[in-house]
Amino acid sequence: MTNDVVEAAEIRLRTPRSAAAAGIVFSVLLGTSYVLIRLSIPADPSDPSLWLETRRGTVTFALALIPFAGIAFLWFIGVIRDRIGDLEDRFFSTVFFGSGLLFLAMTFVAAAIGGGMLSTYAIEPTDMVDSGLYSFSRNTMYRIANFYAIKMASVFMISLGTIWMRTRTMPRVLAIITYAMALVMMVSVSYSLWIVAIFPVWVMIISIYILTGNLRSRDLVQVDAT
Repeated sequence: MTNDVVEAAEIRLRTPRSAAAAGIVFSVLLGTSYVLIRLSIPADPSDPSLWLETRRGTVTFALALIPFAGIAFLWFIGVIRDRIGDLEDRFFSTVFFGSGLLFLAMTFVAAAIGGGMLSTYAIEPTDMVDSGLYSFSRNTMYRIANFYAIKMASVFMISLGTIWMRTRTMPRVLAIITYAMALVMMVSVSYSLWIVAIFPVWVMIISIYILTGNLRSRDLVQVDAT
């Protein structure tokens, strides 16, 4: 029985490290997807549809990365909640958890619309453009991804920054950086790559900090054990 308890405790200690690594995976996958999409599709939603023919393969690959990024993001949310532990406040945690899921859902919806455009163009290229379906889908996708999803990501960051400031489970400087980056995302209304890239960069920073902290604590435990 004692060995079972020890093994369970060791497994529980290893879980945050793997989840922190998943946050890095999310940042790399989503960041790569954003870069490929922005390099392939003009920033102006009223652009001509030439990219559907010339950059279709690149955009398809970028959209295929998003589901895997979403899976990694769920693991990232898990490690954040695990780190807060019993100090988790119900109000701010509800806002934090809900905004994170809304960001993920909207990102999936935008990716699905983009994938739908590609599939429809492959079947009926002329009818899609002439009917106005391309313009509608294009503007809807960009509105969801660059306005609604980004705003939910900023709410996610602000609520986490508030939790960290109150519980001191993360350094104060990281909470302040989180507020600053979230504010830029909240007030921005542009289609700039640099704005949408703020969120995966922030997740990367937080994940690296948690991962290095976990590795450092593991080393200290091993030193104590010897």
